[in-house]
Amino acid sequence: MPPISVAILGAGIFARIAHLPAIHKLNDTYELKAIYSRSRSSASELAETAESLLSLPKDSIALYHDLGGQDADLNALLARRDIQAVIVVLPINSQPSIVIKSLDAGKHVISEKPIAPTVKEGIALIKTYESLYKPKGLVWRVAENFEAEPGLRAAGKAITDQKIGKVCFWNLQVLNNVTTDSMWYKTSWRTVPEYQGGFLLDGGVHSAAALRVVLPSQFTDLTGIASLNREHLAPHDTIHTLIRCDDGSHGIFELSFGLPSGPGIDTFRVVGTEGTLLISKYNETDEATQKSQQFIKVSITNAKTGKTEEIVEKSCGVEMELANFARHLGGDDDGLGSPVGALKDVAIIQAGLDSNGHTINLQNLVLSDK
Repeated sequence: MPPISVAILGAGIFARIAHLPAIHKLNDTYELKAIYSRSRSSASELAETAESLLSLPKDSIALYHDLGGQDADLNALLARRDIQAVIVVLPINSQPSIVIKSLDAGKHVISEKPIAPTVKEGIALIKTYESLYKPKGLVWRVAENFEAEPGLRAAGKAITDQKIGKVCFWNLQVLNNVTTDSMWYKTSWRTVPEYQGGFLLDGGVHSAAALRVVLPSQFTDLTGIASLNREHLAPHDTIHTLIRCDDGSHGIFELSFGLPSGPGIDTFRVVGTEGTLLISKYNETDEATQKSQQFIKVSITNAKTGKTEEIVEKSCGVEMELANFARHLGGDDDGLGSPVGALKDVAIIQAGLDSNGHTINLQNLVLSDK
């Protein structure tokens, strides 16, 4: 299969530190032909990084930007017949309209999480895709790298395989310290977010996706409290929730970006009738590159024998989601990156923000466009 000709829409941090390295690791799966950004300078900077990393000739990647005129703006990029697909890595509020614009131009799309700023907007986006573009054979997937992480998927399989028996209860605790010096905070659209939850939506959908991948049952309802503990992270930086599942199990989901200091905490424990499963993360320095590499460790302890089985996987979710997108374009669809799944992740965060101690039916939330 020849390489998929692709353009990156967005030239921010995640395009540089995650998507470009993933394209590089996938060798000849993709051919990067163009980059779009709001400014020419940011598009040019990402193109220079890409040309160096991917060993491409200088100026081989075409640049498009908002002041480029009719020959070098986003419309011009999308009009190119030699570009099959686009990777959308833009601010949260911008993405839904760009997804539709790209599909309307006949491009396959993989867009960064979250699917949309709100559940209502996500539902509308899915309805538009399924009615107008999916029948034309166009593919749209949401890039949620936690959903693609081999370690989390291995944990989900272990639970499905009954290695801890029936799930009884669980606890996911993700606590972070985001300072005003953080490269993520310094991104203008994150500093003053124009969408619900601030970092809770932007980063929190990752944790919601982890819940969805690991736990075997659909979520039914959520009760929670949201708060703001550090003023620079307005409108909220913390949610504590209690979630119930279809199979009768239940758990606590704690999410905060408002720790007063680091390091953060990221642990996920699932208790079953026959054992426990613990998911943790750690970093090691790669000897070849001298760069830090994250690993996900899954520890499965049998209640009767006391023996623990360990599964360790390198964190490579962005690489895996792009590899899966390529397979989908080739006709192999395993459901990874489904917009409906990504919608459920936004629903968890939105319900946590809106609950204020009242129970919210999660299944009704994702079925309603009110």
